[in-house]
Amino acid sequence: MYIITALGNPGKEYENTRHNAGFLVADALIEKFGLTQGPSKFHSVMYEGNIGGERVMLLKPTTFMNKSGVAVGEAINFYKLDPQTDLMVLVDDLALDSGNIRIRASGSAGGHNGLIDIERALGSKDYPRMRIGIDARGRIPQVKYVLGRFTEEQLANLDDAKHDACAAIECWLKEGLPKAMSTYNSRNG
Repeated sequence: MYIITALGNPGKEYENTRHNAGFLVADALIEKFGLTQGPSKFHSVMYEGNIGGERVMLLKPTTFMNKSGVAVGEAINFYKLDPQTDLMVLVDDLALDSGNIRIRASGSAGGHNGLIDIERALGSKDYPRMRIGIDARGRIPQVKYVLGRFTEEQLANLDDAKHDACAAIECWLKEGLPKAMSTYNSRNG
């Protein structure tokens, strides 16, 4: 089994904000692969199904972004999974152009509070993450920007990111992380 965790903030006031790009990609995965909602568990709304012939559990934490590690840590520990191979985190990234995704096997949280909390919960930076570009070059203040809504142009670009993200997740599950990284990171320049 694999766990895909989308980062975002719960509640209507945060719907369709840039910081919830992970939730928006999760919604695309749910729709494309017909994942079904299961019981609420691990401080998350949980979806289950198969992608690429593999059983997956998709989590949308009901905690705020800076407490995302609670959901990830509980699920990984409950199922005794290895976060280096069995987890993918979907997260917004200020440094990437909108419409682009970037997959990494591990790395820095880059100041992202959701990733910082996951690192705390797992005791490691070694877990795969898919960064979804929200294009913040030169936009300050940062908090106001990430909690703001996408522009029309960014929404159009996000459609490209969602398409690539769905294909990249399927590739990861069928062919492994290195193949997904080499195929989908290079598509984004």
